[in-house]
Amino acid sequence: MRKWTFRSALVLLCILSLISEQGQHIHAKAESDSQNPVNPPKVEEKLGAVPNGLSTDSDVAKREAESISKRSLRSDAQKFEFQAEVSRLMDIIINSLYSNKDIFLRELISNASDAIDKIRFLALTDKEVLGEGDNTKLDIQIKLDKQNKILSIRDRGIGMTKEDLIKNLGTIAKSGTSAFVEKMQTSGDLNLIGQFGVGFYSVYLVADYVEVISKHNDDKQHVWESKADGAFAISEDTWNEPLGRGTEIRLHLRDEAGEYLEESKLKDLVKKYSEFINFPIYLWASKEVDVEVPADGDESSDEEEKSAESSSGEEEESEKGEDEDTEDKPKTKKVKETTYEWELLNDVKAIWLRNPKEVTDEEYTKFYHSLTKDFSDDKPLAWSHFTAEGDVEFKAVLFVPPKAPDDLYESYHDAYKSNLKLYVRRVFISDEFNELLPKYLNFLRGLVDSDTLPLNVSREMLQQHSSLKTIKKKLIRKALDMIRRIADEDPDEAKDKDKKDVENSSDDEKKGQYAKFWNQFGKSIKLGIIEDATNRNRLAKLLRFESTKSEGKLTSLDQYISRMKSGQKDIFYITGVNKELLEKSPFLERLKKKGYEVIFFTNPIDEYLMQYLMEYEDKKFQNVSKEGLKLGKDSKDKELKESFKELTKWWKGVLASENVEDVKISNRLDDTPCVVVTSKYGWSANMERIMQSQSLSDASKQAYMRAKRVLEINARHPIIKELRERVVKDPEDESVKQTAQLIYQTALLDSGFILQDPKDFASRIYSSVKSSLNISPDANVEEEVDVEETESKTETKETADTSKNDADTGTSAVKDEL
Repeated sequence: MRKWTFRSALVLLCILSLISEQGQHIHAKAESDSQNPVNPPKVEEKLGAVPNGLSTDSDVAKREAESISKRSLRSDAQKFEFQAEVSRLMDIIINSLYSNKDIFLRELISNASDAIDKIRFLALTDKEVLGEGDNTKLDIQIKLDKQNKILSIRDRGIGMTKEDLIKNLGTIAKSGTSAFVEKMQTSGDLNLIGQFGVGFYSVYLVADYVEVISKHNDDKQHVWESKADGAFAISEDTWNEPLGRGTEIRLHLRDEAGEYLEESKLKDLVKKYSEFINFPIYLWASKEVDVEVPADGDESSDEEEKSAESSSGEEEESEKGEDEDTEDKPKTKKVKETTYEWELLNDVKAIWLRNPKEVTDEEYTKFYHSLTKDFSDDKPLAWSHFTAEGDVEFKAVLFVPPKAPDDLYESYHDAYKSNLKLYVRRVFISDEFNELLPKYLNFLRGLVDSDTLPLNVSREMLQQHSSLKTIKKKLIRKALDMIRRIADEDPDEAKDKDKKDVENSSDDEKKGQYAKFWNQFGKSIKLGIIEDATNRNRLAKLLRFESTKSEGKLTSLDQYISRMKSGQKDIFYITGVNKELLEKSPFLERLKKKGYEVIFFTNPIDEYLMQYLMEYEDKKFQNVSKEGLKLGKDSKDKELKESFKELTKWWKGVLASENVEDVKISNRLDDTPCVVVTSKYGWSANMERIMQSQSLSDASKQAYMRAKRVLEINARHPIIKELRERVVKDPEDESVKQTAQLIYQTALLDSGFILQDPKDFASRIYSSVKSSLNISPDANVEEEVDVEETESKTETKETADTSKNDADTGTSAVKDEL
């Protein structure tokens, strides 16, 4: 027995010595490995954006206990150190690239979409790369683990090899943080920002530990993990569920990022940023359903017990019989039960990727309502769906809304919000770009999707991108063509010779559409003429207005020119408060009589508009209330000027203090004795009125723009003829001078000016009335007799006495009652 025990002990000691030597050998090897860290491979600069993408698992596999609890890098993983300072790296990501944390989900979904795109492209030539079963489903899946605060995102894209994980997830650090910042600030190479590394590292805005599990067809499944603390580790994955192919990202969320564990929050983010991704995006979402479960035998309602006790003998027997029948059937009840299923989040199709000829009007209308969140029954007035090719490639859909918002022109120059959404590779970037469309087109709705713009870049940086200027130029041209098409397809807009053809080819829906557009957005076209010199002539074709010959309908400049008289060189217009007043204006008398057409401009912005719209189709604009109106030559002009030379000279002297530059014979009057016109480049009467009504206007500065006034007289009018006779007889007659002053002030009012001294004008009117009634100018108003004051004092005293007597009577009545 002792021999056997000794032999057993000897064998045991040998085994322990062998184990000890092997352990020392392993320990020595580990130490040598730690002393000689593996240098990561050198990464080429400008590696390109998202070569392989990220993915998500349908079932979040079991986590390694150590990884979840301690959130530390696995001890047996191969370690790599970032070459750049992590604090500097995170400063770039948080402060320079992203203004809100929600962006991280957009970046990961975009990367997943790119990874699926790549495997789909490879499958065109080799279908075997997709594999079998679930691997053929090209989708993106999002799953939550609220208990462990883990958000998982998986795709079945191309996946990444170990080498890809090292390169793609270490690019930003290995390219050099300093060089990265320098290039960004100098705008030397903005595409550097679009590299996969920057987009991926936005996850550290919400997570303090990240795992990337990836499987490529050409390699084993590996796990990349990092806490962004200066190192990351990669190891072969032998504990997680096999992915088959693709990538899964697990974000161990920070405590302050708990909102991203809510299903509603994730749904909103996907709806906002990734609604039009090509591939389906699913969320493992909870849902409450009614489920029938067996009812407990002890549970019975009180009503059933009471009814059983109070029933009669026969009823009891029948109920017993029924109970015996029902006992054979199990009793059930309905309860609420929470179930989980994959919910599709992006069910709206990106119609801008389709051929415009294949999209129906109903689909465009539905897409417009979805895009603008306008759930009314109104259809957009027009839309334009096009693809731009060249240096900058993009697809766009533009809509003209059926009506303008109430606040469209409020604070137009103070705040500007574009209604155009910018997508890059079907990923929503922002709707706050003011560089895609000018302000005057901010009523348009739609989107732009570009494949050439950098994706992982902030809105501020992207606004400086040179490609936006090209996109803006093409968008403006397409937008104006779309608006022009509304007019071309409107039967009411057709010329007389083409009206029948248009009516035959157009349906009733398009009738009156442009008038509707003009009433809603006409002011925007006028603002465009003021602000956009490049497209001024194109915008002028869209102008609509009423005129002396439009018969209450809108007309265009082209239609006006087609009706111009032979020999007419100018386009005549007049500005004022409203059409009714302008139709009675004395400036139109001779023009109407000779058959000239005059445009009515009644909006305050029209005064500014005509300062920029100087000519159209080689025809100059002429304000009929200003100097320079030419209506042909009159052989009697020289004779009239000579015969009224004495009157005009005298009248100019009388009005020397009234800022009147000259007195001339008029060629625009017919029934009115005189009018007051302004110089060609000065303010009109309407413009003076507008400027004086400005709350922040400066009267001292307005004096520079207030034009010199010219009094034009009608040589054929009897008042003017009689005044000339009186002046010839006695040019110093004060009554004649007073009459001349009164005529001038009356002409000011009739011409649309505001009198500087209304009291003086009223006094002259009253003096004229006295004269017409043969009342002496020296007659005075009778003095008022001071009697009313005495009478009022007596009445006040009597009223006080009466009130006192009434009060005494009331007091006595109360006493008697008591």
